[in-house]
Amino acid sequence: MASSSDTHKPSVSDVETERTRLCEEFASITGNHSAVAQCYLAENDWQMERALNSFFEADMERVFEEDFEENDPPKKKQKVEKTPPEDCIDLTKDSPAAQKPTDEDDNKLSLMSWNVDGLDSDNLQERARGLCSFLVLYTPDVVFLQELIPPYVHYLKKRAVSYLIVEGGEDEYFTGIMLKKSRVKFLECEIVTYPTTQMMRNLLVAQVTFKGQKLCLMTSHLESCKGYAGERMKQLQLVMQRMKEAPEDVNVLFGGDTNLRDTE
Repeated sequence: MASSSDTHKPSVSDVETERTRLCEEFASITGNHSAVAQCYLAENDWQMERALNSFFEADMERVFEEDFEENDPPKKKQKVEKTPPEDCIDLTKDSPAAQKPTDEDDNKLSLMSWNVDGLDSDNLQERARGLCSFLVLYTPDVVFLQELIPPYVHYLKKRAVSYLIVEGGEDEYFTGIMLKKSRVKFLECEIVTYPTTQMMRNLLVAQVTFKGQKLCLMTSHLESCKGYAGERMKQLQLVMQRMKEAPEDVNVLFGGDTNLRDTE
């Protein structure tokens, strides 16, 4: 007679079926062949999230190397990416791994804010990989980003084709807003400068519509460090003023890295 532990043990056919499903899911997300999927999944004990992280890490290494290639001519960065490059593989399209919203949730706007810390050169790939994993798993409608750098934008434009990327700058580091194309309609954007900033900070504003509702999306990375509290408060006041100036039929959503201390 079989023991109770054997009764609950998955059969060989069940394991094979589950692994086939995982391979198909991985291949659908990454745009790769099932053989590539099997390799990544097998190396990560058939754990989907670990396998995706491994894939993103390898992909980021290649993209970052390409972006920093010394012989590459500098490319003009556009404020808004209207059409994706031809060699894009969309990692953020609807997939079996994405959490499907209910009918009630479908009418709700999902928003995420993330300082990707692009100035920390020791963790560029890890942070970019984490961002891509979240985009795949949660597919937020709007993403506020701070401390973006050109390699991040280059990668996202090739790997997050289902999003429209609005950039708050072109050089050094800057903010950005990602909009889910199938859910949020982009109208226009504006970059509001902070007159006395010492750290190239500004306010990025995007006018959009969601389910017929007009929205004004704002993100910013306010001045850093304790010694710049005065400048930080000036910037916050400017943000508040812009929020007050919005028309009555427009809902304003502001998010970002404010660097505010408890005393402020």
